[in-house]
Amino acid sequence: MKFEPLGLDHVVLRVRDQARSRRFYEEVLGCTLERVNEKFSLVQLRFGEHLIDLVPAADGEPRGGLDHVCLSIRTDDLEGVAQALEATGVALEGGVVRRYGAYGEGPSLYLRDPDGHKIELKPRA
Repeated sequence: MKFEPLGLDHVVLRVRDQARSRRFYEEVLGCTLERVNEKFSLVQLRFGEHLIDLVPAADGEPRGGLDHVCLSIRTDDLEGVAQALEATGVALEGGVVRRYGAYGEGPSLYLRDPDGHKIELKPRA
C-alpha cells in the first residue's frame, strides 16, 4: 500500500438547519460558497484550502454531528491502496468512486476506523 499523507481535504457535518448553519459559517467564520449539490442536499463551503460540507441531519437525530473526514493523499494507484487495506482487514464502504473535494473532482474511497468513524481517502489531482 503506497500513499503519502498530504493533509485535510474536507469535513462533512450533519446539521439540523442548513440555512442557519450556512449563514454561521459564511458570516461568522468567513467561508464562501463553493457549490451546492441539490441531488445530495449538500452545501459545500470553502474555508481557505479546505471545504466544510453541510448535509441535513438524519431523521430522528436530535442534533447534528460529524458524517466523515476526508484525508488528502498522494498515490498513483487508489485501487491498489483499497486492495491492500482490505487485505489487512480494514472495512471498506464500496469501491473507488469519483467525488468532488477541496482539490477538485477525482477518485476517492471510504473506510471505517476501529471506532466506526467514516474516513474518506482522496488523492490530490
